[in-house]
Amino acid sequence: MDNKDQDAGRAPGTTTIAPGVLVTIARLTALGVPGVVSMAPIPGGVNRFFRRGSGEGVRIEVDENAVAVELYLELAQDTNVREISRKVQSDVTRAIEDMVGMQVQYVNVHIEDIDYNHVAT
Repeated sequence: MDNKDQDAGRAPGTTTIAPGVLVTIARLTALGVPGVVSMAPIPGGVNRFFRRGSGEGVRIEVDENAVAVELYLELAQDTNVREISRKVQSDVTRAIEDMVGMQVQYVNVHIEDIDYNHVAT
């Protein structure tokens, strides 16, 4: 099979992914992990307003075709922080790679608070 046959089903053009899409994927995926109560505000001052792809509780940096993710979370009481953090990292990585086909450099999870009004399910 030559290249002409391989490219026959593809339309010409490119696809770009806005940082906001990546923020949404990361945020919704993290919130879907049992034990994650909410996203926490990103700590820091004015610098956070000048970073690309910042959303409540999520900071995304895109370099070429690779994504770096910082998540700031609030967890429910009586949760295993290590297990939830690893599950969030795994799920967010998989979601970004599967949905948009971009490589994930890392997913850093920052536990900002524990909500004692919520019990883990």
